[in-house]
Amino acid sequence: MIGGRTRVVGIIGDPIEHSLSPRMHNAAFEYLKLDYVYVPFRVSGGMLGKAVEGVKALSLRGVNVTIPHKVSVIPLLDWVEETALDIGAVNTIVVENGRLKGYNTDGVGCLEALREEEVDVSGGKVVILGAGGAARAIAYSLAPLASELVILNRTGSKAVALAEELKEKGWNLRGGELRRGVLEDELKDAVLLVNATSVGMYPNVDESPVPREVLKSNLTVFDVVYNPIETRLLRDAKSAGAKTIDGVGMLVNQGAVAFRLWTGVNPPKEVMRKAVVDGLTGRGEK
Repeated sequence: MIGGRTRVVGIIGDPIEHSLSPRMHNAAFEYLKLDYVYVPFRVSGGMLGKAVEGVKALSLRGVNVTIPHKVSVIPLLDWVEETALDIGAVNTIVVENGRLKGYNTDGVGCLEALREEEVDVSGGKVVILGAGGAARAIAYSLAPLASELVILNRTGSKAVALAEELKEKGWNLRGGELRRGVLEDELKDAVLLVNATSVGMYPNVDESPVPREVLKSNLTVFDVVYNPIETRLLRDAKSAGAKTIDGVGMLVNQGAVAFRLWTGVNPPKEVMRKAVVDGLTGRGEK
């Protein structure tokens, strides 16, 4: 039962109604019998500054940050980890001794999701679709491991700019335009394809950023979209004989890092995954 000692965490964004993070984290708190509660807060762009001050003023333990605030929240914080600064986005805030500390758990969540599926990209070529916040975090995490990393985006100039920015770290990156001919060439010798766009997300479940014909059996296809769990891209990849990874794993693993930052306790990831899957399939509804 919620009381005066209950620690409050949550998520700020706009829109926020679709988020499965409250279901995921509250299931973990209940399983571990931790006196915490996770609440969604819809915060419009013009109210972000006041909302962040409110996180501190109300003695929240912390919040997740989602679209459209991951970048604009950075100057409002007291401290930001180096990785989040390099990525240029914060998705987790922790309140410690009255100070707001910012982290990015997306990249770690991606790497852990791949590790759980026994996918090793070391020395291989990786192709990432998209140049937004998720793509930035994933590229930052995978570039040091890959022999070559290619970022493709519908607006090719954004992919080129991101690749040039990350090349300053000494990594081997290229950017280009997301179109069939380019995809076909780049996937010939790739070991991993990551969709970090929103193409295929509910309700546009029949869309895919990749033509079925360019997918091949010796490729791993990882779609960060988790609603639906099996996207059109993953169905096409499976029919081509490719290994597939859905977006639930990344959602759970990035959430698990935030959970640990807030509580200092190792999270029950299987409980969190079940809560997400039940929420997506309707099995968790009463």
